[in-house]
Amino acid sequence: MSAPKHTSPSSDSKIDRYINKGNHSRKIREIDTLEGVPIRVELAERGDRAGAVLIDLLILFFSMIITVIGVAILLGSFKFGGAALIAILLISFFFRNFYFMFFELRWQGRTPGKKKLGIRVIDRFGKPLTSQAIFARNMIREIEIFIPMVILLSGSGTGGADGLIRLFAFIWAATLVCLPLFNRDNLRAGDLIAGTLVIKEPKITLLEDVSQNMHDNTADEATYIFTAEQLGVYGVYELQTLEELMRDTTNTNNEKRQTAGRAIIKKIKWPDSVPNHEIDAFLSAYYNALRKHLEGGLLMGKRKENKFEK
Repeated sequence: MSAPKHTSPSSDSKIDRYINKGNHSRKIREIDTLEGVPIRVELAERGDRAGAVLIDLLILFFSMIITVIGVAILLGSFKFGGAALIAILLISFFFRNFYFMFFELRWQGRTPGKKKLGIRVIDRFGKPLTSQAIFARNMIREIEIFIPMVILLSGSGTGGADGLIRLFAFIWAATLVCLPLFNRDNLRAGDLIAGTLVIKEPKITLLEDVSQNMHDNTADEATYIFTAEQLGVYGVYELQTLEELMRDTTNTNNEKRQTAGRAIIKKIKWPDSVPNHEIDAFLSAYYNALRKHLEGGLLMGKRKENKFEK
């Protein structure tokens, strides 16, 4: 069975709506995964995104200051002229461009600021977050913030051509910084270009065993025995998604279970054929085996949050 097609962000298959709880509105987006199972994510609030950027910029600033002082000490001069000035400019460029890339690559879409506020970057179309997307969204930040900031701080006057350039730089930066206020998904220019989305990171917990409310799975577990490699493909997030799918045993949900089952069979490279009428039994056996596998890992201090973690 071929993988489901990925539609554009404006597609009707990707639902965008608000869910009200008291005085708090949560913006929910539904995304189709490669397994054909839609998952719901909560968009990060604009305040959380701004707070995360502020935390990261403070860390970035103090890291640059400490590094510059270290370079000055090594060169034996605090006058910042000649070689020291060139070194400072290179350090500044390196920190500005690679701080965000380094952490988002290493921490799967999180920087220290994002991790502190419980948000992360994901692919907008349900695919794994790629290094190309992280590179693209962060290089745009140079155009969004840092270049206009350098122009504003380096201008020598407010009149003539210099004043017009600084005014243009201010309007440019203000427009791009405020861009998340004017689109439904709070996307900045880097997100639009890279195809990314910043979401509220869900608190991951193992739910009540779905098998307690279903038929006896002893026969299923005896029929389908999975290797550690096959169980290591997915994490807690996929386990919960599979559980939600299995709880709804209505006929209208049967097609989704069939699609998900076929996708899992292909993903884990299951060697035998599974007839359509046995897909539910296969999913039940895989769910129970995956749950035990993940719970065993948690007891040993190993936590696999989702399928993208190695």
